[in-house]
Amino acid sequence: MSKKLGIIAIIISIIALGFSIFVFITLPKQEEKEDFDIQYVLFLGTNDKDTYTPYGTPDEVKAKVDEVLTKHVEGFTIQEANGGWTNDNGTVDHEYTVVILLSDTTEDKVHAVCDDLIKTFNQSSVLIQSNRTKTEFYSGK
Repeated sequence: MSKKLGIIAIIISIIALGFSIFVFITLPKQEEKEDFDIQYVLFLGTNDKDTYTPYGTPDEVKAKVDEVLTKHVEGFTIQEANGGWTNDNGTVDHEYTVVILLSDTTEDKVHAVCDDLIKTFNQSSVLIQSNRTKTEFYSGK
């Protein structure tokens, strides 16, 4: 009788161990349980890539960026910055730069925005940073 109980105890232990492993593997990790999303930060230089001349005044640039963004996304933030880079010939250039923050959107929409910005401002590229964040649209108590 005690031999049967020992075998039953071993079988139950094996089943419990198997179940524990199954639960451990299938439970979402803590970071997957949170409502994280991606915030995209775009850096748009505004000097023409061929002539190195500015697109326009900062107000003209922001108005055009606003126009492009409203075609593609529901919300955005535009910040002003100054950028610099070293050209192929070794000289350093500076330009008025627009920093665009996008949340609650998709990578495809971000790429569509960038395609439009590259064409509109005659750029070689737009720098995109993707940052994992937790976004909350808080409306008060």
